[in-house]
Amino acid sequence: MGRLDGRAALVTGAARGQGRSHAVRLAEEGADIIALDICDQVASADHTLATESDLEETVALVEKLDRRVFAIAADVRNLEALENAVSEGVSELGRLDIVSANAGIVSIAPMLEMSAQTWQDVIDINLTGVFNTVKATAPHIIAGNRGGSIILTSSAGAVTGAQNLGHYVAAKQGVLGLMKTLALELGQFSIRVNSVLPGTVDTPMIVNDRFLRLFMPHLEHPTRDDAELPDSSFSVGNILPVPWVNPVDISNAVLYLASDEARYVTGVALPVDAGFILK
Repeated sequence: MGRLDGRAALVTGAARGQGRSHAVRLAEEGADIIALDICDQVASADHTLATESDLEETVALVEKLDRRVFAIAADVRNLEALENAVSEGVSELGRLDIVSANAGIVSIAPMLEMSAQTWQDVIDINLTGVFNTVKATAPHIIAGNRGGSIILTSSAGAVTGAQNLGHYVAAKQGVLGLMKTLALELGQFSIRVNSVLPGTVDTPMIVNDRFLRLFMPHLEHPTRDDAELPDSSFSVGNILPVPWVNPVDISNAVLYLASDEARYVTGVALPVDAGFILK
């Protein structure tokens, strides 16, 4: 018997990385899945974004677990399109109980050198996209009259700050404020709202040439092997002797917050960061 048997969960950014991991982990515990992803590139992002074939792979992984899945390309910046996609998914699965607002991008630039478009893209996806996701999904959870759980992906960087990532930090701090406000407003409907705060996670958004050079500028061509050394900038930034955490570590936190084990947990920011915030 799974911890989420009979429930339906929606995940944004579900085609790859943390989002795919969340979708699969929730499905492993019995949830049917609505999987949304932009499946397109954002020009200012300093990493590749997922494709439609990536989303199809997520679908296959969920179906292999004998769970139902509804997948569609949707941009969290477009509220009307998002509302239509969510309504279609809920109609297909019959209910909505859990939301993982996970979609996000990142780019690297000092604040005074950052273009207005680079700033706007991160704010629009990482903060306004979270607002849009809740706006599109919460009415369906309320209509079900069973309560539910909404988990917003923030970042350990929202607590500490980070050079060259000011727009990302600002958006993720905004997510924390949004989470606390939503917890206050949606509690009357027995909807819990919490955040996860990932540290550095082993996904294509972080483990790529651009970020490796940011963290290890003393190396001409830094590699993943360099990042995994005990004295690398990735490793020494954490209390625990690891360069990063795995996507499933974040997914396990999402699962906990989605499950009845956290039935009285709301308004909480849960770090999964190998001690990055304390360091």
